[in-house]
Amino acid sequence: MFRLFSSNMAFFAHQIQRSFSSSVVRNVVIKNVTIIGGGQMGAGIAQVAASTGHSVTLVDMTDDILKKAMKGIQSSLRRVVKKKFSDDPESGDDFIQKVMQNVSTNTNPAAAVTSSDLVVEAIVENMKIKQDLFGFLDKMAPEHTIFASNTSSLPISDMASATSRPDRCGGLHFFNPVPMMKLVEVVATSSTSPETSESLLNFTKALGKTPVCCKDTPGFIVNRLLVPYMMEALRLHERGHGSKEDIDIGMKLGAGYPMGPFELSDYVGLDTIKFITDGWREKEPDNPLFAPSDLLNKLVSEGKLGKKSLQGFYKYSK
Repeated sequence: MFRLFSSNMAFFAHQIQRSFSSSVVRNVVIKNVTIIGGGQMGAGIAQVAASTGHSVTLVDMTDDILKKAMKGIQSSLRRVVKKKFSDDPESGDDFIQKVMQNVSTNTNPAAAVTSSDLVVEAIVENMKIKQDLFGFLDKMAPEHTIFASNTSSLPISDMASATSRPDRCGGLHFFNPVPMMKLVEVVATSSTSPETSESLLNFTKALGKTPVCCKDTPGFIVNRLLVPYMMEALRLHERGHGSKEDIDIGMKLGAGYPMGPFELSDYVGLDTIKFITDGWREKEPDNPLFAPSDLLNKLVSEGKLGKKSLQGFYKYSK
């Protein structure tokens, strides 16, 4: 009888704990945001979060990286106020000062997450590194903290598996440049709770962005359509069925796209496209959409990565 009583009490305690945990998540209003990674994407996310009144901590490995990120945020804000406060430069200066006061920096990720409502990782696209980061921060962050990844192609569920809070993990895929691009893909895994998804959707809207809900599938929505489109344009060119210039002109004038697929590939980065398709092919080796391209592999091996290296499918000047 004592054993039965103990089992019932254990079950009852577990239910209370689950209910408490759910209520904690349900009542979360995201105010304090920690962003891991001070590169272009991380700095952009920090800027839009700070601009909408959130308290932001930007984390990276060195003070030099963080100083560069803060300088980039300030420069980006100057471009914003030049348009937004063209008739009132004094108010523009006040806006910049207020936004910058909302951003602090830290080289210690453990310390940075102790009071965070949301952690967003925007680091290198390497699953093992992301899992190690989430596993470490899981032990440091409060129970209610939501973990989100800005990955464009890696499975969120694999990152969440490194934590004890898979129900409080999801994806927030921003687009580059973050201050300009309105879309955010809000990604839910099979374990993401409805409360977590709602919190991420509300946060995205609070940033002034437009969210779309996605499942945790390769490429989510945008890249799942966009990357095969760019790869098919490349194969069309490889077969000799059209020059890259004619294909670009055709898609711009015929489909109304602002960039052709080769221009877009150079903008995205040829190494990024190769990384994404290589990863998808590992999971679905028989899918013809993910087949490799000899020309793409050759350009990447030669360091011709697109605009960032001043040469890809086209040549660029500084």
